[in-house]
Amino acid sequence: MAIVNNPFIVGGYLSPHYFCDREVETEQLIRNITNGRNVVIISVRRMGKTGLIRHCFYQDEIKEHYYTFFIDIYATASLREFVFALGKEIFEKLKPKGMKFIERFFSVISSLRAGFKLDSVTGEPTFDIGLGDIHTAETTLDEIFAYLEQADKPCIVAIDEFQQIGNYTEKNVEAILRTKVQHCQNARFIFAGSQKHIMMNMFNSPARPFYQSVNMMQLKSIPLTAYRAFVERLFLENKKRIEEELIDEVYNFFEGHTWYVQLMFNELYILTGKGEVCDRSLQSIALTNILQMQDFTYQEIFSRLPEKQKEVLIAIGKEQKATGVTSGKFIKKYKLSTPSSVQAALKGLLEKNLVSQEQNHYEIADKLLGVWLQKNY
Repeated sequence: MAIVNNPFIVGGYLSPHYFCDREVETEQLIRNITNGRNVVIISVRRMGKTGLIRHCFYQDEIKEHYYTFFIDIYATASLREFVFALGKEIFEKLKPKGMKFIERFFSVISSLRAGFKLDSVTGEPTFDIGLGDIHTAETTLDEIFAYLEQADKPCIVAIDEFQQIGNYTEKNVEAILRTKVQHCQNARFIFAGSQKHIMMNMFNSPARPFYQSVNMMQLKSIPLTAYRAFVERLFLENKKRIEEELIDEVYNFFEGHTWYVQLMFNELYILTGKGEVCDRSLQSIALTNILQMQDFTYQEIFSRLPEKQKEVLIAIGKEQKATGVTSGKFIKKYKLSTPSSVQAALKGLLEKNLVSQEQNHYEIADKLLGVWLQKNY
């Protein structure tokens, strides 16, 4: 059992004890999967998609009856990289089960057999294969799906940041994957994504391969009442207390955005000694500490932007929820140049995922970056 120095987990998933709420969403996701439905989960980044999926995988009705696989394809740029990530994940999950399972894996996925080696020191099996070793991505993908189909238990494959396949060098990946998914009876799929308009278009447009092939879930903020009880419990379990008003202020400051709220309570927990009360006087200290940790990263990001993009990013940061960004009023208020240059800058910021477009406004995608911009510009 891992030693937990700080109960406010900000990376990965530990156990249900350190996971806040999502009871309705967990039940809904498990019900869909166990009834043979593929699922799409949409939310902004860092709202808790990964945590929810890991939490579902942890539940007895899933972990005892299914093989579960999870890949994040945000950094992939081609079908070959996708295939590499999926193949590696399946291998790593099978490795603890012993040589019998590994041999079966490579007997079906023969195009990856060259990457199977035993560590010369430990004797442990390793997946020693590079992208260059995958010569025909579609062939290997066929083999991976054949393996899923032949597995002795049903499988669940979760693919995070699924909208990324739209940026692959190959232009037919959607159609390829849709065909594979459609014919794979022994696996259910969870497609998670953070770019709502792209994901909605991918799964709701009649012209697209995945049209009407899934159940849709949209992940929103955890309710304040649930988060308040969660925070108070974790403080009390560790002989600390926290003011209820502070919990509410942190939650409201980050608009209930899971990862940022969790990060603030992680820092506030550090600042509070055993037997002490965490009060509002620590809020600004915690936020300053977090911004200092991010300062170098944000300076680096900001320094690489063209001048026009910097100006528009600062303007949106100050506005927080910016509407009418190409209007004369907005341009005059923030001393920008022309509507066309603002539009061009905005396009670049959206492509870099620095700005997100909501229903009727633009905002900084990273809420901490937004705070950093307000404090520095």
